Amino acid sequence: MPHVEVTHLTYVLPDGRPLLDDVSFRVGDGVKAALVGPNGAGKTTLLRLVSGDLRPIEGSVAHSGGLGVMRQFVGSLRGTGQATPGGDGRDSRTVQDLLLSVAPERVRQAAARLHEAELAMMEREDEKTQMRYAQAITDYTDAGGYDIEVLWDACTVAALGAPYDNVKYRDVATLSGGEQKRLVLEALLRGPDQVLLLDEPDNYLDVPGKIWLEQALRDTPKTVLLVSHDRQLLANAADRIVTVESGNVWIHGGGFATYAEARRERNERLDELRRRWDEEHAKLRRLVLMLKQKASNNDGMAPAYHAAQTRLRRFEEAGPPELAPKDQFISMRLRGGRTGKRSVIAEGLELTGLMKPFDLEVWYGERLAVLGSNGSGKSHFLRLLAGEAIRHTGTARLGARVVPGHFAQTHARPELLGRTPCEIVMTEHARLRNEAMKALARYELAGRIADQRFETLSGGQQARLQILLLELSGATLLLLDEPTDNLDLASAEALQEGLGAFAGTVLAVTHDRWFAADFDRFLVFGADGRVYESPEPVWDEKRVARAR
Repeated sequence: MPHVEVTHLTYVLPDGRPLLDDVSFRVGDGVKAALVGPNGAGKTTLLRLVSGDLRPIEGSVAHSGGLGVMRQFVGSLRGTGQATPGGDGRDSRTVQDLLLSVAPERVRQAAARLHEAELAMMEREDEKTQMRYAQAITDYTDAGGYDIEVLWDACTVAALGAPYDNVKYRDVATLSGGEQKRLVLEALLRGPDQVLLLDEPDNYLDVPGKIWLEQALRDTPKTVLLVSHDRQLLANAADRIVTVESGNVWIHGGGFATYAEARRERNERLDELRRRWDEEHAKLRRLVLMLKQKASNNDGMAPAYHAAQTRLRRFEEAGPPELAPKDQFISMRLRGGRTGKRSVIAEGLELTGLMKPFDLEVWYGERLAVLGSNGSGKSHFLRLLAGEAIRHTGTARLGARVVPGHFAQTHARPELLGRTPCEIVMTEHARLRNEAMKALARYELAGRIADQRFETLSGGQQARLQILLLELSGATLLLLDEPTDNLDLASAEALQEGLGAFAGTVLAVTHDRWFAADFDRFLVFGADGRVYESPEPVWDEKRVARAR
């Protein structure tokens, strides 16, 4: 029976901060459970503990049925979290290497021995080397290597549109993030492992890809534990919600549709239990003090006094009930400012090789969602408007008093590396430390987080810092590239509230169906190269193009 069971798990971060405390839960046969919680609460760490990448201070993890793992960044080596860089710093691995990274352990080991034997055969062909090569082929066959290559052929056809033999030596760096994710998901869902750990499997997938993933999760008999911030995917695919917050874990046995209400009711129960405990504690302390005073004047009261002391001691040793988790209070004060009537004007604009020329006018105060499949040019369009040098023909210009602020999808901000959030806010926006800390506190980035290096922050914390920098920049045009991808549920809702109060114009590239519902215009980068407006969101543009 494929399952995952975590028992009394405790984990402390390398800097000594406790992250998970006495965590226990079970995901049973065929269950699709989603890990949710605030950014930095320990969701990815918990997955790494389950996968064996990290070792707990206390507790244990058990699972059955074979374990398949998709890490948050699929280009990373199994168990290391690091990519395999080439001389230019890019991932130098091939499609074959990527597929092997999520293959069963026995296949990976046999493949490594076969690769070594093949290299040895290239240098010499003596009998010993030939025997070693023959044995490596036998071991790879016995491990199921050639059988799994048949499976990989179906995976590459589904994800890349080409047979495995045609793409096995293709560089991973030439694949888009969505192609890498789809390929790894195909391999895990079709593979032999019956328990899957998926860390943000929907990131970089376009909406047709997300819809495919939702259906695949519903159809697979495998047991799945996944981390996701996509509210629509959670609603459509998860039948259990495992919440990580304040170092603890609790499980909602229903789906995402009833989760918010269940969390509210649970916190109310915890608050009531704590209130009753505090009242009983105060009552016992008053009793002990009263009996102490009486015993000082009446020896006959001494037994009652000692009994009350024992009762109070045992009550305190048992400890109070669990505190209700502290709610996140994220206040995004995206102010903006008045600009000219037209914020963005495009005339005969064509990003070289990506789309056909198009015209566009975006008026002050409008919310424009930019939709389309991966690789259609959406991110390049935002970068062009942000002032980057992007090859194009035609014109794209901003209106009077329009100040653009760009949120980068990949959080690729090399100028922030090695610096802490507090330093960044102080130096880039001329803030005193106490002013910087107040601003960071509104984004739940104060305390120890404020003094961590940017690259050590979680993806969601980096995203919140980027949004804070946009706020402080005074931007009147927000160019947001997949802003909700790494935001936790509370942060995504705070962003939507902040945008609702923003006195400016918003252009957002998104594959988040929940987020897109707040927009009033939809610009679609079509599969046929056309760029056109739609009165409602168009997610499967390829299907629409075929229908035309």
